[in-house]
Amino acid sequence: MFYLLLAILSSSSIAMIFKVTEGRSYNRLAVTTFNYLSAFLVALVMMAVERPAIGPGGGSPAEVIVKGERLFSLTSSVVWGLSLGLVSGLFFFLSFIFYQKSVRESGASLSGAFGKLGILIPMILSLLVWKEYPEALQWVGIFLAIFSIVLVNNPFGSGRQNFRAALVMLFITGGLAEFMNKLFQNYTVSGYKNVFLFSVFASAFAISAFFLKRSGKSFRKREAIIGLIVGLPNLFSSFFLIMALEEMKGSVVFPVYSAGSVVMISLGSLMFFGEKLKKLEMISLGMVLISLIIINI
Repeated sequence: MFYLLLAILSSSSIAMIFKVTEGRSYNRLAVTTFNYLSAFLVALVMMAVERPAIGPGGGSPAEVIVKGERLFSLTSSVVWGLSLGLVSGLFFFLSFIFYQKSVRESGASLSGAFGKLGILIPMILSLLVWKEYPEALQWVGIFLAIFSIVLVNNPFGSGRQNFRAALVMLFITGGLAEFMNKLFQNYTVSGYKNVFLFSVFASAFAISAFFLKRSGKSFRKREAIIGLIVGLPNLFSSFFLIMALEEMKGSVVFPVYSAGSVVMISLGSLMFFGEKLKKLEMISLGMVLISLIIINI
């Protein structure tokens, strides 16, 4: 549970940093690019320090993924982490692009709701693929956490009736990006998450840098600094999420992670920016606290 709380705090701090830049004319693609640069450089250092071992043993992809008989070998774990990270980096970048597009087309409230509800994808896939069924009482906590996400975002009160393609793609790409963390953790031996994270953020950085250069837009020093700062909690939110997945079921981790992030952002906005919690946000906070207690009984 400790790692899940650290993942929530890391994820929430990203929003707090962006809150500081709210209303300023930042080149968001530049901020995103330097964010990924910072994350992949730190992951590279962590990987170099850890020096993941390489050696024989374990099963083939067919035995590991299809039959689920064993974990990958040491060498295969490295290859799996690097390969899966490349795909995951694409989902990370695409979710950012569709978030920007959906905010422009459908507003921040509705976009935020769909982004948070994307955790339904890894949660459901964990149930279907690995049969990770929570205990009966944990189901109550999970449904409370999911409902609190909907409640705190209040998407149905936005007045917008026509959901657009960008919202659907945000839901899908954001959810698949989170699922990649679980997909990696489920088949590799312990101690190779830094390899995966390095590949994820190196891939996302390369893609983002390509589009930044292609856009032809200049960026300022402050945008680079903000991006480099954001990259640290961005990296560690995934790092601690993987650690949490090693201890708890994905069907429990994902809804609590998402709901907890929503509530922490609301509390942070109150403490640091003087934004008072609305009635629905207060109710949501109480629901999340109850769900955390129930899930850990």
